[in-house]
Amino acid sequence: MRRKILTLFCIVACMALVPAFGQDNAGQDPISGKWSGDWGPSRFDRNPVTVEFKLNGKTVTGTVNSEGKVVQVKNGSFDAKTNAFHMEADAPGPGDRIVHFVIDGKLANNALTGSWNHDTRKGDFKITKE
Repeated sequence: MRRKILTLFCIVACMALVPAFGQDNAGQDPISGKWSGDWGPSRFDRNPVTVEFKLNGKTVTGTVNSEGKVVQVKNGSFDAKTNAFHMEADAPGPGDRIVHFVIDGKLANNALTGSWNHDTRKGDFKITKE
């Protein structure tokens, strides 16, 4: 169950980071759309993820889907000047526990990469826009 929660968090993180890796094309929206990739705590422990983002000004909304679990993006933002991306997500954890993920990344070459963490766990992610 802990791995599933971690997977969901990574997916959300990847989705959030994908918009941040958009190209710096004035007037274009580098974040909105479908993204896919993986996340995990190490290069040997990876989980597939798909993300749907919508950019409205500097605010990012959307969903993250990892291992069949879908979570909503919370507190999502994208800074077009720095290509920095931030998002948070609450995923179901063991028992009735909610796991709060914090995801930060950067958009470059149509890919969003960065890091995620919750509690004492952390890892990285990479997603690309489809």
